Amino acid sequence: MRLGIFSKTFERPTLEGNLDAVKATGLSVIQFNLSCAGLPSLPHEIDLETAVYIREECEKRHLHIAAVSGTFNVIHPDRQRLRDDIRRFRHLAAMCHSMGTSVITLCTGTRDKDNMWRAHPDNNSPEAWDDLLTSMRELVNIAAEYELELAVEPEPANVISDAVKARRLLDTMDSPRLKIVLDAANLFHPNEGMPLTEVIEQALLLLSEHVIIAHAKDYSTMEGLQYRAAGTGELDYEAYMKLLHASHFSGPLILHGLHEREVPQSISYLKSRIEAAKL
Repeated sequence: MRLGIFSKTFERPTLEGNLDAVKATGLSVIQFNLSCAGLPSLPHEIDLETAVYIREECEKRHLHIAAVSGTFNVIHPDRQRLRDDIRRFRHLAAMCHSMGTSVITLCTGTRDKDNMWRAHPDNNSPEAWDDLLTSMRELVNIAAEYELELAVEPEPANVISDAVKARRLLDTMDSPRLKIVLDAANLFHPNEGMPLTEVIEQALLLLSEHVIIAHAKDYSTMEGLQYRAAGTGELDYEAYMKLLHASHFSGPLILHGLHEREVPQSISYLKSRIEAAKL
C-alpha cells in the first residue's frame, strides 16, 4: 500500500509548482486532475502535447499518476449537458496513456441538476438506475477502446451510495474495465446502526477483488456530518488499515479532503497506521 495525495490539494498557478508541492511532501503517488495543468477536468479537445508534458514533468520528479479524475454527473437530467460531458470524457480517455496513467476515476451521479455532490430522492428510482447503466455502458466502451480502467467511487449523495449497490453495478455491467475506489468515510451513514468497522468489512467482502484505489479522509459528527482531514475525526483508521491489509489490497491510499496545511500531520498519522496494520 503506497500513500499518495490528490494533486488538487495544492493550489499553484503552474503545473510545475503543483508537482513541486507534491514532491515536497515526500509522497510519490498522485491522483491527478487536469485543472492542475490549466485545463478543464474534462478537456474540450484532445491535447496530447499537454498530456506528454504532464508525464514528463511527473517523471522528472519520480511521481506516479495512479489515476486521473474524470468525474462528472453521469445521470444529469440535462441530456445535452450529459452528451457534452461524455464527449469530453472521451477526450480525457484519449490523453491518458500519453499522460502516464490507465485509470480514470468516476462518481455515479445524482438527479440534482446543480450540485453533483448533493443527494436527490430520485436517485433511488428505477429511472436513475437505468440512466446510470446507459451512461456506464458508453463509458466502459470508451475505456475498452483506449485500454483503460474506470474506478467508480460509492458516494452517499450518488446513485451508488454503498457497497451493496456497487456490487450490483459490477455484476450488472460484468466488465473487467470497471473497478472501485473505496473511501471508508463515504460508507458512514449516521442513521445506520451497524458500526463502521463492520460496514467496511462487509464492503471489502463484496468488493475487495475490484478495489484498485483507497481514499483517506475522515469525518466528524460533532455538528452534523462533516468530512475532515485523515486522523482528525472519528474514523477508526487502525481498523480501516487492518481490513485493507487483510484483504490483500496493494493499491494506492490517496489522501484528500484536507487543506494543504493539514497535509504533514495526516501523512505522519497515516504512515503510522499503515505500519501498525502490518503487525
